Amino acid sequence: MSNSKKKLSASQNGELINILKIRFEKNMKRHKGIEWVNVQKKLEASPAKLWSLNEMEITGGEPDIVGVDKKTGDYIFYDCSAESPKGRRSICYDHEALEKRKENKPANSAVEMANDMGIELLTEEQYRELQQLGEFDLKTSSWILTPPAIRKLNGALFCDRRYNTVFLYHNGAESYYAARGFRGWLRV
Repeated sequence: MSNSKKKLSASQNGELINILKIRFEKNMKRHKGIEWVNVQKKLEASPAKLWSLNEMEITGGEPDIVGVDKKTGDYIFYDCSAESPKGRRSICYDHEALEKRKENKPANSAVEMANDMGIELLTEEQYRELQQLGEFDLKTSSWILTPPAIRKLNGALFCDRRYNTVFLYHNGAESYYAARGFRGWLRV
């Protein structure tokens, strides 16, 4: 998609900012010490980032601020939906895995979707940080960014939370399940 298409209308911007503000205010424990007025200024100055946040929102990710980069002042948004985003499930790990499937191909892959949305997959460390802010993926699982050495061997990693514990697993990168999607993050 060209960059010219990656913009929201003024009314869409306003609607999304309102949704993000309401979520921000309902979940203050995720972002203590951050003031919404400063967040809104950054959002309004970043139309491409707003577009990406909207993509996170419409696919069921419920993006919210989980921190601020102390060096750059950028706000860090993660998908904070209780379960892996509904609009991003039943997908394999990446394009290479998608191409390897000969039968019953999924519609897309996690890495491709994230790239198209302008976001990145959570790393294992980020996934574990998210789980400190609540309980996520109690019924679903989420692909996470897989180290190149594992991916080179046709594997991919995913995580979930069961028994009040965060688990890291592996699977063939071409596998896909109705209950597995991916969580992303974005810097604004």
